[in-house]
This record gives sequence, structure tokens and C-alpha cells, in this order.
Amino acid sequence: MSWLESFRTSWSAVYSHALRSILTVLGILIGIAAVILTVGLGLGTQKDVSAQISSLGSNLLIIAPGSSTDTAGLRGGFGSTSTLTIADAQALTSSVNAPDISAVAAEKTLSLSLEANDTNWTTSVTGTTTSWLDVRARTLSMGAFISDDDEETSAAVVVLGPETADELFGTQRVVGQSVVISDKTFQVIGVLDSAGSDSSGNLDDMAIVPFSTAASALVGGTESSAVSTIYLQAASDTQLSAAYQEAETLLLNLHSITDSTAADFTISSQDALVSTATAVYETLTILLTGVAALSLLVGGIGVMNIMLVSVSERTREIGLRKALGAPPGAIRRQFLIEAAILGLSGGLLGAILGVTAALLLPGVIGSSIVVSPAAVGLSIGVAIVIGLSFGVYPAARAARLAPIDALRSE
Repeated sequence: MSWLESFRTSWSAVYSHALRSILTVLGILIGIAAVILTVGLGLGTQKDVSAQISSLGSNLLIIAPGSSTDTAGLRGGFGSTSTLTIADAQALTSSVNAPDISAVAAEKTLSLSLEANDTNWTTSVTGTTTSWLDVRARTLSMGAFISDDDEETSAAVVVLGPETADELFGTQRVVGQSVVISDKTFQVIGVLDSAGSDSSGNLDDMAIVPFSTAASALVGGTESSAVSTIYLQAASDTQLSAAYQEAETLLLNLHSITDSTAADFTISSQDALVSTATAVYETLTILLTGVAALSLLVGGIGVMNIMLVSVSERTREIGLRKALGAPPGAIRRQFLIEAAILGLSGGLLGAILGVTAALLLPGVIGSSIVVSPAAVGLSIGVAIVIGLSFGVYPAARAARLAPIDALRSE
């Protein structure tokens, strides 16, 4: 028998038992689709997390308060009190102390109620400096951002996030309207462009006021100079590490701390956040892919089972072929081709199902799914290998049948 004749015979055997063949490839189909979706979801999640972290700003370092030490020498919990002040942020802006830092933006974040047109809306009110817009890589959809004059005069002005503006004013023109925050009237001077969400929360639901205004009008007292976060922008990607060292050294000196392990602040970078998130999702992807691969194993066992049934059903046919001179290799080849057809069918159908689901599911689950051509191609190849691997024993068993014994079988 030629290869073409072997293929025709094998396809006829598979097609003649269509329902049985479909049930056989179902395990492989599900396994392939699950692997493609799992890998795609892992890649998509990494992409989303990287995009969210990058949206914080370019070449960014984030300084957050750490644990503090009281007069008795006892250390409070992480972030129990604010250990960062506006003076720290101002010191970091010095080109002499930190030449690799191009911009600094300090934040004081509060959760307050805003009132406008008989509408109340609770959101995060952030007091910050004029450099915040550039450091956080945000843009305005209308109006202007807070200016140096606003900061110096503690002006009662506010810039709203798009969601906040919509909740308070709806379709009205927002710039020029008045908003009451903590019984004080603020004038809206601008509205931010939409930026979505990140790990800190909804970036579209917020209100920005000058830091000096937040310190004097919204906080006051001993906490007026405290900051929640300090954002640093390095001059370039290559200077990020140097900026990190300069910031750490300067803050340790300002806080009179000699041991960096006892620092009352933490500094994190985008690269570190991206690397950590990527490592976590890569591990999860590997684990989930391993679970999905179990379906392929089950599918392979199904292929072996159905091929053994096929050999038993066609024993007389095998005996007749051998009696007419068919060599064992031709018999083995025929059954291996049948197993390969089952594996390939499962692989192709699984790939189609996986890719289709990857295109439809993001709108439902709210997360990106990146279809990897390499994963699709590898999955189809694995499906064929599984079909062949689990078809070897049935094919070998068919090839070993003695013609006389096979012809005598009922």
C-alpha cells in the first residue's frame, strides 16, 4: 500500500465512525483550547498590568511612608504615621542633591465629600504641586491645571477627574463651576482626560487641588506638612537607578537614619513593579497550563482506547490484508495515520475554539487575552504527537497479528 492509499483507508475508517471519532477528539479539543486560552490570558494580564504601571508616568520612582519610631524607641506599623513631608519633596527637587531627578510631585490624598448643584459625591481629593501633571503622565480634556501662583497663594481651585465631573455636573460645562469641599468653595479650572484604573484605584474619579490649599484649608494642624506619596521622575531610563540611589541617600540623611534597613520610607520603581507582576503571572500561567495539559493526557488515553477498539473490530480485515501480502509496516502505518488524523482534528478544532473564545471573552471578563501564534502552532503539534504516541501500541498490536489467527476470529 502506498502512503496515499494508507491515508485514504485511514480517513475512511475515521469518517465511517464519525460520532465515535468526534467523542474521541473531544478531550484533545478541550485541552488545546484550554492551553491557548490560559497562555493568552496570562500574556494579556501581563500586558494590562504593564500598561497600568506605565500609565503612572515615565521613568517613575514612587516613595511611600514606612514605619516610624516614637520617642520611646518603639516602631509603629508600616505606614502607621506619615514619615514623609513636603520638605522632603522640596529637598529632592534640588539639582545639587539629586541631579538625576528631573521632576518631583508630592501628594496628600484625602477621602472627602464634594457638593455641587445639590449633588454629593465622595472621592479622593489630592493636594499636589504643579509638576504632578507631567510626572503622572496625565493630560487635560479642558481648562488648565494648577499653577505656581495657585500654589503660592493657596488658591481655592480644583481640577476634576472625568468621572467626578460627570457625577457632579453631568453634561453641563464644568470649567468655571463651583464645588464645595469641606464647607469651602472651590472653582473648577480644568478636567483631566480619562486614564482608567490602576492598583491604587480609579484614576478618573478624583479631585486635584494645590498642595498648600489642601494643607491649610482641608487638613491643618500637625499633619498639614505630611504627604501621602512622593513621585519622582528620572531624567532618563538609564538614570533611573542613579535617581533611586540619590533619593534614598538624601532621605536617609534628612531623617537622620544611618542604616538603610531601618528606613522609614520605601522606594519602588516601575521596573520592579513590572518584574514582580510579570513573575507572578508567569508562575500562574505555568500552573494553569499544566492543569489544562491534563485534558490532553485524557484525550490521548481516549485515542488509545478507541484505536484498540478499532483493532479489535477489524481483526479479520487485518488478517485478510496480511494474507494478501501486506507487510507489518503497512498495517502499522495505517493505524498510526488514523491516530494522527484524530490528533490533528482535535488540535485544529481546539485551536479554532481557543482563538474564537480569545476574541469574544475579553468583552465579558474585562481582561485582555493575547493569542500567541507560537502557542497555537505548538498546541496543534502537541495534539498530533499525542495522537501518534497513544496510537503506537494499538498499531503495533495490529501489526503483530498472525494472519491465520486473525482470519479465524469472529
